[in-house]
Amino acid sequence: MASLSSLPGTANSIFSSNTHLKFRLPPSTLLSPPLCAAPYDRNTTTTSPPHQYRRNNNRYSPQSRPRRNNKQDYRRTTPPIEKEAGPVTLSPISAADVNLMTLCNEGKIDQVIEYISLGVAADFRVFETLLSYCTKLESSDVGEKVHELLLRSPWSNNIELNGKLVEMYVKNGSMRSARKVFDKMVERKLELLHLMISGYAETGDGEGGLRLFEQVRKHRLLEPNVDTFLVVLSACASMGAVKQGFMYFELMKKEYGIVPGVEHYLGVIDVLGKSGHLNEALEFLEDMPIEPTKQVWETVINFARIHGDIELEDHTEELLVRLDSSRNMTDKTPAPFQKRHSEFNMLEGKDRANEFKSTIPHRADAYEKLKGLSGQMRDAGYVPDTRYVLHDIDEAAKEQALMYHSERLAIAYGLISTPARTTLRIIKNLRICGDCHNAIKIMSKIVGRELIVRDNKRFHHFRDGKCSCNDYW
Repeated sequence: MASLSSLPGTANSIFSSNTHLKFRLPPSTLLSPPLCAAPYDRNTTTTSPPHQYRRNNNRYSPQSRPRRNNKQDYRRTTPPIEKEAGPVTLSPISAADVNLMTLCNEGKIDQVIEYISLGVAADFRVFETLLSYCTKLESSDVGEKVHELLLRSPWSNNIELNGKLVEMYVKNGSMRSARKVFDKMVERKLELLHLMISGYAETGDGEGGLRLFEQVRKHRLLEPNVDTFLVVLSACASMGAVKQGFMYFELMKKEYGIVPGVEHYLGVIDVLGKSGHLNEALEFLEDMPIEPTKQVWETVINFARIHGDIELEDHTEELLVRLDSSRNMTDKTPAPFQKRHSEFNMLEGKDRANEFKSTIPHRADAYEKLKGLSGQMRDAGYVPDTRYVLHDIDEAAKEQALMYHSERLAIAYGLISTPARTTLRIIKNLRICGDCHNAIKIMSKIVGRELIVRDNKRFHHFRDGKCSCNDYW
């Protein structure tokens, strides 16, 4: 559909979805007869029409007759007026013109999305590959584009593709989008329910995971099994819900007749340990009807280190040595905050993901930004916790080392390279240390942004000085 709209002067334009044609009309064609002129009456005795309607047989009026001269080219030649062209339409691209799977295998995901947007039909394998790509790279922006294309395709109600769509959103930490897809599915699998509850637990919304489980249980949509209660206990642990953890542990045995295994007892210990109830966790462990495994004792040791209970740590270490004779007291397990691997962070921006290492050229700019924030952070109540620095250096050097942890450098670079109020997503291959966790909470309040950090354990959504994990991680 084309529309005609007037522009200043005598120019006019025709607009359509594919063309933009602009032409100029002669000024004389835009003039209209005077509004006060009397109409011409054929019944009058006048043998000729009024003067303003009388035809002038002369080729030129006296005022417009050109002056003659001896030059041969006194008449200006004008190109012939061609017929107005119709709207330009692009011929649709057929699947025979491009192989989407070949482009997917070559990693040209942007081109595949562009071709599908232009009308190239994509089959099941193409959408499956695109969703797997977005899940692997944890790219939320690209995933949303693929979701829109899937909704416009004949595969919009495919159960398997919708399951992969839920998985993609869960891996990206976008639980709200994942829940929308999950609720609209006609048929749901139990594994998908487990994925949703685990996603809620990892993003710090264990309560949302428990609400979903209760909804499924109330309407008898799915029958819980052994693995279901493992993810339910992890949701309880993420929110420190000790009473609910014990309630579901008993519900599993009495209502569903499921015999708890070592993993379920470990889940209850996880609930107690993250809540700081270490003595109760030790009592529960001693009352277990099955023999505690090495993994159970190592879990208790880790919680003792986190909460600073040195006596319990040493006692548990002695018991662990009895189970594992190859484990010596002099060769203790390294502290969970010790960084033994190459550390990196991924800063995800709009339609891009930048790998942030200490050797990048923007390191100097990030340092300057952190220096500017350090004073504001101290004024807001930040006190460096130097316990997380394992090197034998003085206190000032320890504070300096904490300030330049890689996740903070990644956030600083994101602050100087993205528009204000933009959400920053940091992907970290190691567990975030306690000092950085406290620092980023304060940073989120100062800069007024949501800072999402994904470490090797879970998602941390920092907003307004608080974290979604409620300091349980």
